[in-house]
Amino acid sequence: MRIEDYAMLGNFRSAALVSLEGSIDWLCLPGFDSPACFAALLGTEENGRWQIRPREYIVNSRRYCPGTLILETDFETSTGAVRITDCMLNDHEPPTLVRLVEGLRGEVEMTMDLVIRFDYGSIVPWVTKNPFGGIKAVAGPDALRLRTTVPLVGHDFHTQSEFKVRENETIPFVLTWAKAHYDTPAELEDPVDAVERCRLWWREWIGRCTYEGPYKEAVDRSLITLKALIYGPTGGMVAAPTTSLPEDLGGVRNWDYRYCWVRDSTFMLYSLLMAGYREEAREWENWLLRAVAGTPSQLNLMYGLRGERRLTEITIPWLSGYEGSVPVRVGNAAYAQTQLDVFGELLDSFHVGRMSGIDGAGSWRVESKLVEYIETAWKEPDHGIWEVRGGSQHFVHSKVMAWVAVDRAIKAVERFGLDGPVERWRSVAQEIHAEVCEKGYDRELGSFVQSYESRVLDASLLMLPLVGFLPVEDERIAGTIRAIRKGLTRDGFVLRYAPEETEDGLTGGEGAFLACTLWLADCLILQGNIDQATEIFERVLAIRNDVGLLSEEYHWGLGRLVGNFPQAFSHVGLINTAQNLASAIRTGRLQRYPRAE
Repeated sequence: MRIEDYAMLGNFRSAALVSLEGSIDWLCLPGFDSPACFAALLGTEENGRWQIRPREYIVNSRRYCPGTLILETDFETSTGAVRITDCMLNDHEPPTLVRLVEGLRGEVEMTMDLVIRFDYGSIVPWVTKNPFGGIKAVAGPDALRLRTTVPLVGHDFHTQSEFKVRENETIPFVLTWAKAHYDTPAELEDPVDAVERCRLWWREWIGRCTYEGPYKEAVDRSLITLKALIYGPTGGMVAAPTTSLPEDLGGVRNWDYRYCWVRDSTFMLYSLLMAGYREEAREWENWLLRAVAGTPSQLNLMYGLRGERRLTEITIPWLSGYEGSVPVRVGNAAYAQTQLDVFGELLDSFHVGRMSGIDGAGSWRVESKLVEYIETAWKEPDHGIWEVRGGSQHFVHSKVMAWVAVDRAIKAVERFGLDGPVERWRSVAQEIHAEVCEKGYDRELGSFVQSYESRVLDASLLMLPLVGFLPVEDERIAGTIRAIRKGLTRDGFVLRYAPEETEDGLTGGEGAFLACTLWLADCLILQGNIDQATEIFERVLAIRNDVGLLSEEYHWGLGRLVGNFPQAFSHVGLINTAQNLASAIRTGRLQRYPRAE
């Protein structure tokens, strides 16, 4: 299946990807970062999957139940019609996935094939029958229990069933994870009622959204997606629920995104607050405070769901990779990189929260220590926002975000009466600003550049006006926007950078980065080019899949989504640009990016 042929289910602990043909090809239990028990997405069906579908069908279609993360897939056959409703329950422990097979018309012959393979598709479990109906699969620390009303048979290490469903008949399948050494957990009494409770919960939650604008459906779907990517126990948000979906089909740019990036924080906070979700924003900020506790020099650019710092990267050799894209990676070695921009993102997060009346207890003590560190650390090279593996450089975006860190600290003192050496910080901010304008700007190109002494463009430079480093009216900013539109845009989508011109330590290319494309739209809004911004925004909307989801990147040549999926950064960007467009259209005047004020 293409990446865009999947839909996501979630329960604020983990997520599953379901294909158009009713096959769950990716599922990690009990958490996002747990080893997968269904890993066919990155290998073959023998690496684990759970498919329910008609024996034969003519056409199928699917949709999320409005305002929810409950998926309905309809199949039309020559003998009737059937609907499969898929739901991960968000109010039930242990983690439980419900699949309801409902006869809509006539009589339909169905097949089920359950292939459980623990530890990323490598371990075949010991399967036994349960007296209440169904099976139990155990291997090492993990157990899965399937309960259903239809007969199950074992064949060649698969659990299978052939059954018929008639009009107005509903056949439930309930899959529950448990620790292998625990007793059998309490069974779900009524799967249909459980799905209905989940449906009502989601509709109440999305009903609190305060967005008012022309893109309500897209914003709602993106907010639901973001909510599903938040790990409920801690409030941390994973970048995506998958690992190793390639940025370049058949290539090596395959990364594990099942972790929490600090740089996502400001964008995430802004989108949640602007949509009215203060509780989620507060939980995310509290997660940040807990995760970054320690000395400033130990600040990570990413953390585990619970704040873990060591995310050791290994490869999984038995998985053949999505469309042959290897290696398949678990963990992310970039956690150990030095990335100065995260200081700016972190301080900007607290600034956004403070402006909105959300101020984490003890946050200023953490912030002031971070700024004290960045006063000198900003002069050092780093690996930059894109986590290049080709050595450290003096990246312009990193220097600008170091300036943001100091600037937001100054604002905290001046506007909120907090204590700090504001004159010293003002001097540091001026020094950073002057150096970036001198060394990071190429007069011949008429544009800021990726790093000092280079002539390479980088889409992260679009952030300069958005964070308030220079006004959008400044000719250097206008020139940078023009240069990126000319040099990094492919069929209306923006590349992060040109891989062939950047020493990123990797081979091959990649798709256009959707968040960068939306940053370009934001810059055009600042310039007052609302029509052009709208055109770009609607171009991104048009490549969402049939249920409204986006991956990290888009390959303009193949017309396909690439990269991990669904990607939080893309959906955050969608929400923020929709908010900015709605504000600009409503007021009819040039809008300043609120977080830069």
